[in-house]
Amino acid sequence: MLLLNKPFAGGVPAPHRKNTADMETVVMDTPSKVIIPMVQHIGAPCRPTVKKGDIVKLGQVIGDSDAYVSAPVHSSVSGTVKRVEPMLYASGHLVMSVEIEADNKQEIFEGVKAPSVNSRDDFIEAIRRSGLVGLGGAGFPSHVKLNPPKDKKIEYLIINAAECEPYITSDYRECIEFAPDIIKGIKLVLDMLGIPKAVIGFEDNKPKAISLLKEKSKNDSRISVCSLRSRYPQGAEKTLIYAVTGRKVPPGKLPADVGCLVFNVNTISFMAKYVETGMPLIKKRVTVDGPVVREPKNIEVLIGTSLNDVFEYSGGLLSRPYKVLMGGPMMGIAQYSLETSIIKNTNAILAFDKDEGDLPPESPCIRCGRCVSACPMNLLPFDINRLVMAQRYDELEKFHVLDCIECGSCSYVCPAKRHLVQSIRLGKQAVRRNAKKA
Repeated sequence: MLLLNKPFAGGVPAPHRKNTADMETVVMDTPSKVIIPMVQHIGAPCRPTVKKGDIVKLGQVIGDSDAYVSAPVHSSVSGTVKRVEPMLYASGHLVMSVEIEADNKQEIFEGVKAPSVNSRDDFIEAIRRSGLVGLGGAGFPSHVKLNPPKDKKIEYLIINAAECEPYITSDYRECIEFAPDIIKGIKLVLDMLGIPKAVIGFEDNKPKAISLLKEKSKNDSRISVCSLRSRYPQGAEKTLIYAVTGRKVPPGKLPADVGCLVFNVNTISFMAKYVETGMPLIKKRVTVDGPVVREPKNIEVLIGTSLNDVFEYSGGLLSRPYKVLMGGPMMGIAQYSLETSIIKNTNAILAFDKDEGDLPPESPCIRCGRCVSACPMNLLPFDINRLVMAQRYDELEKFHVLDCIECGSCSYVCPAKRHLVQSIRLGKQAVRRNAKKA
C-alpha cells in the first residue's frame, strides 16, 4: 500500500512532555463509591435503569436509551445504588447520574459473556451493547461509526495512534502493552465490514511503538504502519486522513464521504477485548501528570471514580492546584471540582500551578495573521473572534465556524494572548442554538 505521509497545513510544534511514556499502567484499587453519568457520549442521554437501594453487579447495565445515536452505561463496581439524580459533570453542568457504594466484592453480572459474532450485524450490535464510544475524542458511539450509509464505500480503516497532545501517553501505553489486541481489533473490523486496507498512524516520536506494531502486523498485507511528522494536531481526524491518504474531507462532510473510517487505537483494541470476554466498557487508562502531581502515572481507573481519588492514588498533590484539566493542555476542559468523575473518553487529568495554568490577559489583536497560519482547517480565527465578541452570531456561518476542530493552535501562537479558541467555542454554540430555533 502506498502511504503518502503528506504534511498538513498549519499546526504548531507543541512540546511533547511525555513524562509517563515509559511508565507501565498500574491498576487503581476499587474506590469506595463511583458516580456514573448517563451522558458519556455524543447523542441522546441514557435513562437510568436502576433506582436507589438496588443491588448492582460489575458490568450490569444501569442506563440505556432507545435512540440509535447513544451508548448504554454499565456499572463499574458491585454494590448498592445510593442516589439517582442530577450531579456535577465534567463540563460543569448537572447531568443525571447514578451513585453506587462499592461493596469491594466486584461480583460480575451474570449477563456478562462473550458475544456471538457471526456477521456484520452481530458485530455492530455487540459493540452497541458494550457501551463503546470513541476513546480518544468526543465520545461518538462506535456502533454508529461502524455502520456508515450503504452508499459510502469504505476503502481505508485508519487507526489513530498519533496522540499529539502534550503529556498524554495513554494511547502509547496501549500500543506497548496490548499490541496483539490492537491487531486483532483491526482484523475484526476489516473482516466484518469488508474494508480492504488499514493504516495505523503514529507521530514519528514513538519509534518503539512503531516497530512493535510493524512486527505484530507483518503477516497481514492489509495492515500498514505509517510514521508521521510530530506536529500538533497531527491526531485530528481530518488532518490524519489527509496525512495518510491525501484525501481532504470537505467542510460539513464526514470521513465516510471520502472512503475512510477512523478509530482511536484504544477504541479498536477494546473491540477485540470485548468480543473475547464480553466485559463492557467500565474502565479507562488515564495519564495523571502535571507540575502539581506528586507521582505522575498511567492508571487503569474504573469509570465513575472521582478525580480526587485518582490524584490521591498518585501520591496526592504537592500544593493546591491552580487549574485541573480533564484531557490535554490544548483541548482539555478545566474542572470546577475534584468530585467530578472519570468518564469513558477521559484520557488524562492534569494539575497545574499558577505559572503554567494561568490564562494570560488579552491585549488587542495586532493583525499579524499567525492564527491563520496555524489553523489546520484554513479558517480566520481573528475574524471569528471579532464577530463573537460583537455578538454578531448570524455572520459566523460564512466564516465556517462549525469546521473549527477546537485544537487551540490559534490561541497557542497568538502574541496578543487573545482567547481565540474559547470565543470560537461560544460562537459554535450560538450557531447551533440559532439553528434549533429556526
